[in-house]
Amino acid sequence: MAKPRGGSGRAKGTSDGGIGEDDRRRRLPPLSMLRAFEAVGRHGSMRKAAEDLGVCHTVVSRHVQNLQDWFGTRLVETGPRGVALTEQGSLVYTATSAAFDRIAEATAELRPDRAGARQLRLWCVPGLASRWLPPRLSDLQAALPGVEIVVRATVERPDLKRGDADAAICFGELPPEGGRSQLLERTRIFPVASPEWIARQPPIRTLDDLSRCFLIHEDSRDQWRRFFRSAGHEPPTTLHGPRLWYASSAHEAALAGQGVALATRLQAADDLVAGRLVELLQTEVCLGGYWFVAPEQRWDAAVILRLRQWFASSVATTEGGLVPVED
Repeated sequence: MAKPRGGSGRAKGTSDGGIGEDDRRRRLPPLSMLRAFEAVGRHGSMRKAAEDLGVCHTVVSRHVQNLQDWFGTRLVETGPRGVALTEQGSLVYTATSAAFDRIAEATAELRPDRAGARQLRLWCVPGLASRWLPPRLSDLQAALPGVEIVVRATVERPDLKRGDADAAICFGELPPEGGRSQLLERTRIFPVASPEWIARQPPIRTLDDLSRCFLIHEDSRDQWRRFFRSAGHEPPTTLHGPRLWYASSAHEAALAGQGVALATRLQAADDLVAGRLVELLQTEVCLGGYWFVAPEQRWDAAVILRLRQWFASSVATTEGGLVPVED
């Protein structure tokens, strides 16, 4: 009898003393258990996981219990604040979530018409979401074909581990916690006002002149105080002007000729180029930066990679609000 070609007679995908690929796949737990467990880990709640999957709470609970029995170890702990993953559960969740993300990416790429556009949820600080991002939405959409982009303008930071958002643009001194971060720009912050408002005022030549102006504040007067001190001027005890809570609201008030607001470079760039706002004085103050943040396990997923590459490139090529280079 002729010997099999190749002579080894080993099963496909095996090596000497090893476990073949087919054997490893046969040892995988049932997909229904993994889907339920991944949803629980993402939402931190049996009830929310059940709503996400469109099944009842008891089905999800049973699948998770069966998965624990399959592994022979506890994967979750329940408490008054919901469901928390154990150390072993975190290992299983990280691998499972990444695998489902890859399946979703492939599905969106291969079946865009039949499966529908994939939704990408982006949380973004209001100043950027309302001023810088809208004129660039068509460029962003072109970078993410077949993806439905949902932007939420908020100062809150999403719980990425629980799936509040797919990515976020945050502002702060330090990188946001709860995900992997990339600094987009350590940005300038400076005073701006409309040309019409400036024309009605006495000349503003110094920081002391500026401190006596009608200043538009965010939720507190602290940002203006920090700006003056960083620029080398001790502000007076009393700073005038209303508090409007959000940077975007202060920016709109400055555009409407109501006073002077502090703006970041990106927030003010387009209005400076168009002449709708004018920078007062010339300072080089940085009180924070814009950060791109996404879940660690999805950092290199195709859609997240394209999103952060687009933000990095678009921020770098934004004109306006730059300190002139001296000759």
